[in-house]
Amino acid sequence: MFNCKNIRNSVIVFIFLIIGITVISCQSGQKKQQNNSGKLQGTISISGAFALYPMTVKWAEEFKKINPEVRIDISAGGAGKGMADALSGMIDLGMFSRGVTQAELDKGAWFIAVAKDAVLPTMNPNNPYADQLLKVGLSRQAFTDIYISQSVTHWNQCKGLSGSNAKINVYTRSDACGAAEMWGMFLGKNQESLNGIGVFGDPGIADAVKNDVNGLGFNNVIYAFDITSRKVYPGMAIIPIDLNDNGIIDQEEKIYDSLNDIMDAIAKGVYPSPPARDLYLIAKGKPTNPLAVAFINWILTDGQQFVGSAGYVQLSPEKIDSELNKLK
Repeated sequence: MFNCKNIRNSVIVFIFLIIGITVISCQSGQKKQQNNSGKLQGTISISGAFALYPMTVKWAEEFKKINPEVRIDISAGGAGKGMADALSGMIDLGMFSRGVTQAELDKGAWFIAVAKDAVLPTMNPNNPYADQLLKVGLSRQAFTDIYISQSVTHWNQCKGLSGSNAKINVYTRSDACGAAEMWGMFLGKNQESLNGIGVFGDPGIADAVKNDVNGLGFNNVIYAFDITSRKVYPGMAIIPIDLNDNGIIDQEEKIYDSLNDIMDAIAKGVYPSPPARDLYLIAKGKPTNPLAVAFINWILTDGQQFVGSAGYVQLSPEKIDSELNKLK
């Protein structure tokens, strides 16, 4: 006959054994991810804004030089995707290129600033009005008339321009993104208010402008300037913004000759904000992956040395201190 008491005792022992293994496994997973030599190892997953993608790739390359057993998976798809992926827990960190809304905070979004850049109006250098535009620029109101009210549809309707009746081919972003939101905010609205031909991604708008002499777009700095030559990419040109609306680009408004010039203008606040803005890494709550925390800490310390050469603007020392406090 079966001994029920022995069977019951065996079951109890088995259950406690399983519980013990589970607890040990969980505790092991919560420990800092290091190998036997104390070096970091494991994976960090990141997705989101095109604006921050090149900078994050550079940071990842440098971080992996000192932490070769760390793998960092990075994909670009727009700030909206970064937020959605972060809030759903699909990734460790999202790249984000606009301010975090209260609705996103209410869903648990956590954010930390890591660099600065800006959105610039772009055109084809062979635009029939290019020479005139470089001299007189376009005012905030002119861009508003083109992108928001659509009361201006042809280049010769813009203040200070005269010539053939060429239509403005207006390009905007089709993906939910920080660049379009910042451009919309500069014009007193938001991304949803921008009219034009929808194109996916920063590279998409850059290509559209390069292939359309009458095209008008907007791009993050890093997609308008070559970080090696520090000059605007071939096939693209920056439309100067007539900041004081006096119908001419004054000397202090000539800030687009090189990447260094526009970076300096952003840092000093000469170029307006928006469309200049901080760039962020985001997560669902304060990051729990020790590797992600270590990566962010490195970005805000040793990693800042790579910001300028990569075509971005460093945060001020005061800003860095305040952001590092978020990790404590």
